[in-house]
Amino acid sequence: MGIPPTPPDIGESFLTPSGLDRYLEIQHILSKGLDDREYHHWDQLRLRTPPEGLNLKEWCHFLKAGRKQNAIRIPLLDCEGDAFWFSIPETIHKALHEIDLGGGGRVEFPEPITNPDTRDRYVINSLMEEAITSSQLEGAATTREVAKEMIRQGRKPRDKSEQMILNNYETMREIQKLRTKPLTPDLVFKLHRLVTQRTLDTPDTAGRIRNPGEDVQVANGEGQIYHIPPPPESLEERLRSMCDFANGQTPASFIHPALRAIILHFWLAYDQPFVNGNGRTARALFYWCMLRNDYWLFEFVSISSVIKASPAKYERSFLYTETDENDLTYFLLDEIRVIRNAMNNLVAYLERKVDETRKVESHLKALRLMNHRQAALLKHALTHPGQRYTITGHRQSHNVAYQTARTDLLDLTKQHLLQQFKVGKAWVFYPETNLNERLLALEHPGQINIDV
Repeated sequence: MGIPPTPPDIGESFLTPSGLDRYLEIQHILSKGLDDREYHHWDQLRLRTPPEGLNLKEWCHFLKAGRKQNAIRIPLLDCEGDAFWFSIPETIHKALHEIDLGGGGRVEFPEPITNPDTRDRYVINSLMEEAITSSQLEGAATTREVAKEMIRQGRKPRDKSEQMILNNYETMREIQKLRTKPLTPDLVFKLHRLVTQRTLDTPDTAGRIRNPGEDVQVANGEGQIYHIPPPPESLEERLRSMCDFANGQTPASFIHPALRAIILHFWLAYDQPFVNGNGRTARALFYWCMLRNDYWLFEFVSISSVIKASPAKYERSFLYTETDENDLTYFLLDEIRVIRNAMNNLVAYLERKVDETRKVESHLKALRLMNHRQAALLKHALTHPGQRYTITGHRQSHNVAYQTARTDLLDLTKQHLLQQFKVGKAWVFYPETNLNERLLALEHPGQINIDV
């Protein structure tokens, strides 16, 4: 993907006598208004047909004039000292309303994430998904299955990719505790240390801004430079300014909390204050801001999985902003697309899991004899007959004490639903090969014979 072309500037052409006449003609044409709902960048606009009476450059010029008329400026400055700004087209207003309804929990969601007994399992699954895909965006090369097994079993990472994923997972859990704290440079440094520990070629760069001489660039795979961030000498002041913005101290005008979270994501990604790990830290700050503003659903939502599915759109939104006079609206629109898709993915996932649960429970009423953690393990085992389970993994999946997890598994072993083996110093549990029949036998004692 190349750098998109900069929109043309034809403002001076209207300063001549003939230009003024043309300007008055255009004002007559514009008396009916211009449709800007799709908010196209010049890169897209130049391939479309302009409204009758306008050429492409005139169309672009007056669309931009309308956007700037109600622009909201923020304290983020580019490397030349010009402010970033955004407008709020109709599509953003509608999307923010949907995020408010869904992310703040004012619509109905499936019972598993509102039930205190089962919500922890869904939180853990969502944190793992975000940790894995956020790391994969930064180059981690580990499958989802292997990564989840590592987290559940509590084993040590075997390579840098697994360490990145474990770092992201632990950072996401820590953000849940930090959500009530204001953002400070020290808190940003803490998040950076969490996401980068034991993954950096130069460990001393963790938790500190870049020093003079530690310049970074954002480039594509072919070496084309997309972005040169501000120099290290300016980063300390810029970081303080970012924290003031994150805490709502600037600007004086109201900015919707979801937009503030998205801009915070962009801000750190633009400044690239660290030698490495900027992308993961930026996404962590987005989650901190959303949870701080009571969008509790974002404990379950994975934005990185959506970004990973269409990384070119994500990258292009940065480039559109930088090549069109710091118009952040392009990034806001794409991030809102990501958020809405992530929320829809969560709802679809929950509906699918609820449906699976109902199908299992409809013919295996014996699961009602178990607690919700044991039932969840058995439902998983029915479709994953070769899966192994450990006390540590069960504890991690349900966020319970070790003794509680141990009791759960030993009880299932006593009921001859799991087999227990010693592997090294740890106990490992496997589903019985005829698990389905054994559960049916529990439901109808004495009526069904089990072949041992």
